[in-house]
Amino acid sequence: MKLLSVAIPCYNSQDYMRYCIESLLPGGEDVEILIVNDGSVDQTSAIANEYALKYPTIVRTIHQKNGGHGEAVNAGIRHASGLYFKVVDSDDWVDTRAYMKVLEALRYLSTDEKIVDMVINNFVYEKEHAKYKKIMKYDNVLPQDVIFSWNDMKPFRKGQYILMHSVIYRTQLLIDSGLELPKHTFYVDNLYVYAPLQHVKKLYYVNVDLYRYFIGREDQSVQEATMIKRIDQQIKVNKLMIEQIDLESIKNPNLKGYMLRHLEIVTVVSAILLIRSGTAENLQKKAALWKYIKNKDAHLYRRLKYGIMGNLINLPGSAGRKVSIGAYKISQKLVGFN
Repeated sequence: MKLLSVAIPCYNSQDYMRYCIESLLPGGEDVEILIVNDGSVDQTSAIANEYALKYPTIVRTIHQKNGGHGEAVNAGIRHASGLYFKVVDSDDWVDTRAYMKVLEALRYLSTDEKIVDMVINNFVYEKEHAKYKKIMKYDNVLPQDVIFSWNDMKPFRKGQYILMHSVIYRTQLLIDSGLELPKHTFYVDNLYVYAPLQHVKKLYYVNVDLYRYFIGREDQSVQEATMIKRIDQQIKVNKLMIEQIDLESIKNPNLKGYMLRHLEIVTVVSAILLIRSGTAENLQKKAALWKYIKNKDAHLYRRLKYGIMGNLINLPGSAGRKVSIGAYKISQKLVGFN
């Protein structure tokens, strides 16, 4: 069994996928690199096959009809043979020195008595033209280099979340959890790092800046204009997070509190993007989203809408919406997200 399976979802990725793959090759025989060609029409397929031919014991290719990012991740999970599993998007990469330290930790966590459900690492926002690079670290909330549980963590700060870039799951946990990301849907990474958490019992944190998250391509799914254009998909994921997990069934208060804050920020992003679009149709969608949450779970509705962030995005009238957008812009600068 390989130590780590890394899935690389690729869709028309010919211009940047090589850099991503090359950054993962130093893992050698401990790592299985799964290049998932999601119906690309450029040279992605040929590049994937080239690496599989050159590194037959390390690289495997999966060619499939276009199903979107979520279906590419699903395919990676289905084909993974490693003890642990990570997703690295084709326009991102990993830092070699940090990668070696993470693999060393995974070797330590490969014996029966030491296997954990989730390994967490830091990631870096590689934002084009940014003077300073924002690093998402967890050393203020998580114990380092020891196996721990949700009981051992401290409260997360606002703007501090466990994202796809920072997680490595135990592969079998993903399979046993029944995780199935929706096809042809963007922003499913929120589901990926949310739904399985209820099954995570043992965790391990490696305080290294492993994942380099590139932000800067004009067509990137996280660009604000693109997100507004695809707002229905953001709302779909938002609703799936509510439908798939009953927060009241989560008994551990630390885990429950964290999951509530994660759901809160996803809902805030949905609402802010609907406000930012400035259209009457999208303001109606914002009202419809809150109505949906209220009908689904009145208690959750109150916690989301009348918390600090909920109050901020529900200020009345056009003046209130301007204040909400202003606060959002400040958050962008402080946290470093798009």
